[in-house]
Amino acid sequence: MHILNGDESTLNTRRHQLDAIPVDMTVSADNWSPDVCQTTIAAPFDVTGPATYKKGNSSTLRFEPAPPNTGWRIKRTDQPEQLPVNVFTGNVWTAKRNIVLRSGSPHNYLRMSEHIIAHRLGMNLDNVIVSTPTGDPPLFDVGSMPIVEAIQKVGIVKQDAAPLRFRTAKEPVAFLGPHDSFLLFLPDENASKKLTVDVAIDFPTIIGKQRIVFDLTPEAFAYGAHARTNCSRSEMLLAKTVGMLFADTRNLGYTKQNILVAGKTKYVTTPRPELIHNGKVLEAVWHRACLDFIAALSLLDAGRLCGRVVSFKAGHTLDCRFMNLLYINDLLTDV
Repeated sequence: MHILNGDESTLNTRRHQLDAIPVDMTVSADNWSPDVCQTTIAAPFDVTGPATYKKGNSSTLRFEPAPPNTGWRIKRTDQPEQLPVNVFTGNVWTAKRNIVLRSGSPHNYLRMSEHIIAHRLGMNLDNVIVSTPTGDPPLFDVGSMPIVEAIQKVGIVKQDAAPLRFRTAKEPVAFLGPHDSFLLFLPDENASKKLTVDVAIDFPTIIGKQRIVFDLTPEAFAYGAHARTNCSRSEMLLAKTVGMLFADTRNLGYTKQNILVAGKTKYVTTPRPELIHNGKVLEAVWHRACLDFIAALSLLDAGRLCGRVVSFKAGHTLDCRFMNLLYINDLLTDV
């Protein structure tokens, strides 16, 4: 076991905490088979929604096909002298509140990029250029479903001349964070080229303890993409009162439709019915898994990840530090 931060004893204690949380939902892909070549979208498309950080404004993203080996790139059309931002962990500007990607000029950035780039691994979509005239992306009422549905509508095409790389950890890798959090990456030892995701959260609200385990396929991702960002009732109250004094929350476009607000004993906003399983609301853990964790894993320079990844009580900062350290310590290998 390669422990990037912490020690084996602490990791074992935290793994016992994870094991004490029952799995609320399991989604297996028993008949899944890996792609052999890279992919892109079959045609361009636009998605538009209310801007995340400017109330009253709208924001449009344009998705376009890209040649093999391009990866994902963010192109700011209002920054004509700047090169596109490669979606890569080395271009993360900050991940304190959300993942902000930036390259070159300080104006050449995209905030809350996680809800966009998660589709890279989530939808098995390797090469795409996303154009936008602003660093303020749309915040949809239903997670990232407008993007998922647009991809499904135009279709995904295989780039037959471009072989696909699958990458995994050279050895088991763990990274310990604050508040009992940890991330774990176990190698794909049988060369299945499948990525299995195990995510658990523990919130001091009605959300409580939640855990899901699933094999990452476009179908599983599309299910989880219904999940909206969540916050506590007190966080929502602060954003709408004291938060009006600060630039990063003053114009935050949270509404009763696009955010899951959780109080101590009940949900303040209505949970998405698609994400209620056996009577339990699992919207928060599906959002954490699909639109947060998989987004960070999509900060890969090339190819797709395989193996088993575990996230316990982690967040954007830990995710992005982990991805950086995989590269700094040369811990990835081809399958």
